[in-house]
Amino acid sequence: MSIAVKVPTILRTYTGGEATVNVAGATLADALSDLDAQYPGIGARVLDDQGKLRRFVNVYVNDDDVRFLQDLQTPTPEGTNISIIPAVAGG
Repeated sequence: MSIAVKVPTILRTYTGGEATVNVAGATLADALSDLDAQYPGIGARVLDDQGKLRRFVNVYVNDDDVRFLQDLQTPTPEGTNISIIPAVAGG
């Protein structure tokens, strides 16, 4: 199963500079687990200690915010695109 994950610049140190990587998994949770297996440490930047999405990290599956779908149980069939977007704050 091929799922494309768009990695933000700040997390590309984990992927060797790659902007897009491929993972496998039937759900977003599975896909993020595979992402962390391939690129150790990246999962801790996306998920908190309880295994939930970090508050200031937005994740989209095919342009839809997963918080309005099924969160980590959102299905990720073949050809899905996942975008990880850290929130930006300033003042």
